[in-house]
Amino acid sequence: MSSEKVLVTGASGFLGSAVATVLRNAGFSVRVLVRPTSARTNLDPADAVFQGDITDRDSVAAAMRGVRFVFHVAADYRLWAPDPSALFRTNVEGTRIVMQEALLAGVERVVHTSSVATLALDQPGPADETHPLDAARAIGAYKQSKVLAERLVEEMVLRDKLPAVIVNPSTPIGPRDVKPTPTGRIVVEAASGRMPAFVDTGLNLAHVDDVAAGHLLALQKGEIGERYILGGENVYLRDMLITIAKLVERRPPSLELPRRALFPLAWGAEAFARLTGREPFVTVDGLKLAKYRMFFDDKKARRTLGYASRPYEQALSDAIAWFRLAGMVK
Repeated sequence: MSSEKVLVTGASGFLGSAVATVLRNAGFSVRVLVRPTSARTNLDPADAVFQGDITDRDSVAAAMRGVRFVFHVAADYRLWAPDPSALFRTNVEGTRIVMQEALLAGVERVVHTSSVATLALDQPGPADETHPLDAARAIGAYKQSKVLAERLVEEMVLRDKLPAVIVNPSTPIGPRDVKPTPTGRIVVEAASGRMPAFVDTGLNLAHVDDVAAGHLLALQKGEIGERYILGGENVYLRDMLITIAKLVERRPPSLELPRRALFPLAWGAEAFARLTGREPFVTVDGLKLAKYRMFFDDKKARRTLGYASRPYEQALSDAIAWFRLAGMVK
């Protein structure tokens, strides 16, 4: 597969840039589709840059021309937005356009980056691929849009013979988190000593470079129509914050707050965000999600793809080192 042309959407972002790096190192000729307003920090001079947007069919078609494989990583990952329809436009309609154009271009295989947000968390133990979430039960615009996008891809696989493999990253952390992502903001705030309390919840933490390597494995070994969780370790938020505190030599937070006590703060933060346009750190949907420990079982990817991940402490260490270089953590 090396030296073949491959298109990566979302390559200026956190996970997309990691996927592009993995593919470049594997010998692929990488082509990236980047919005005019996107930061160029994560782009590599070796990649062919196509300017456009996944919601613009003409720019998608132009970037896809002559490409053998497509990695659709682009997404609007926000737990709050002043206009929630923007998430559906990017995550659902953008995905529809990418998949339709992949069919028209005769692309040999597509790897679609979904999310563990599309999996149900109401069964005992860590969730796996056998428990898809119904969009009507998804909390917030982000989860709803990712569920709808995943179902769209699955329908196109069955109806149109779309040659797509689906991957479901858990919570990637690590370098190049330029925005940063919601989880990256937790790392920045905690490392800066601005997170004095926590709630009882948990996350599945994975190094972004391991998740990116899982994308390549999905291309090489994944079955069309199947989905694979690309995860790491299930970690309580309390333990994550203790690890961050040790890495930056700060005192860890010891105050555990009930979720319900934070809802007034979230409502106020969102109201203030509507005035300033700046995304709030505490959101209503985030608190609703925190009711669940977002723990996942990725043994399917480990067994069938050969997926592997490093300890979450290393991912946090690499994330903090990058945030320091970027000036986000002093």
